[in-house]
Amino acid sequence: MPSKASTKPKTKLASKADDCRITKLSPAALGLMADFFKVLSEVSRLQIVCSLKNGAKNVSEIVSETGLGQANVSKHLNVLTKANVVAREQQGIYTYYQIANSCLFELCDLVCDALSAQFEQQSQQLEMLKTLRQ
Repeated sequence: MPSKASTKPKTKLASKADDCRITKLSPAALGLMADFFKVLSEVSRLQIVCSLKNGAKNVSEIVSETGLGQANVSKHLNVLTKANVVAREQQGIYTYYQIANSCLFELCDLVCDALSAQFEQQSQQLEMLKTLRQ
């Protein structure tokens, strides 16, 4: 006996979820992804990442650009390096840090765009509420 296929039409949201590669990941792979996002969930680390957008810098240059303390920058660079977000290269007596994968900035741009859209929607909702109070 043939099984009944669902006749329910797919919504745009459902079809996008079907195309999403994340739904095919194992729990172990999802754990790695969660760890990656945890590394980026610290403001100081994001400041360091932004500071490295225009190229490699040493600790002193990152400290100068971010306003963070030297010990703090070094600690966060260690975390970013262990997570392979940042790569380090020794040049003479200086160690230079650079972003290991430039797609990180694409990810940041996507998050910024999503937040901007969310704030815009909230702003429109607030404006509608204001007109109701008048």
